[in-house]
Amino acid sequence: MMREEKKPNIIVAHRRVESKSAGNNESRTMINYQPDFNRSILDEPVQQQGPVYRYSDEELTEFRELITSRLESARKELMYLQGLITRKDEAGTEDTENRYMNMEDGSGAMEREQLAQLASRQIQFINHLEKAMIRIENKTYGICRVTGKLIDKARLRAVPHATLSIEAKKYMAGK
Repeated sequence: MMREEKKPNIIVAHRRVESKSAGNNESRTMINYQPDFNRSILDEPVQQQGPVYRYSDEELTEFRELITSRLESARKELMYLQGLITRKDEAGTEDTENRYMNMEDGSGAMEREQLAQLASRQIQFINHLEKAMIRIENKTYGICRVTGKLIDKARLRAVPHATLSIEAKKYMAGK
């Protein structure tokens, strides 16, 4: 036996307000505000009506290949950067006789710091690409996480790990 959901009755109060001005004998009716919604934010969310659009399997395969190639090159670059950092550390500790080649004492440390920042950004980029691969497997790739619309193909080709459409990106930048 299903229990019917009771909706509260909204009572609209009408009252006459007479103008106090001497020359005006008009009367107006005031109506209380009545919202055109009856749901609370605490209610269960309503599932989106209508079809959910996503990229086809062929298009997802194209994006998978693009991301795989970007991942390979990003991992190679990360290994190269890590190799440079390792060599800088070795030269900084053992090789004291070549110290005259540095213009300042801190130049080696600055260079190591810059290489570490580049490597950190590369790790973050790889992480974003790997998450994009997971979204491809789940068939949710290319759907904007704010608007729920498909992200433009040209944007995904340029930034394959994008999770926001241009529309959502502009909206978030404007806040």
